[in-house]
Amino acid sequence: MKLPTTLQNFVTFVREQGVMGLAIGFILGDSTKQLVSSFVEDIIRPTINFFVGDTDALTEWTVSGLNLGNFLVAIIDFVIIAAVVFFVFKGLKLDKLDKKSS
Repeated sequence: MKLPTTLQNFVTFVREQGVMGLAIGFILGDSTKQLVSSFVEDIIRPTINFFVGDTDALTEWTVSGLNLGNFLVAIIDFVIIAAVVFFVFKGLKLDKLDKKSS
């Protein structure tokens, strides 16, 4: 059965541009974020609390009405998530999978 030209062009676009890989990446990225956030909240933060005291005070840090503490915690989460993704990506040699054909 032959697909209509527009639908065939769409299927070709999805295959050539890696749209499915991008969609899978978004799904895995969300799962990774949840996993790393849980790691930070359940393991890292209690460990830091044990050695330095209460880190919950950090999230309540405000300057002139701006809640900078939450922003700082978000930056820390981002750095940890980026590091985990980078090391997993490099460790599994996934950077070799997405080479463009010449």
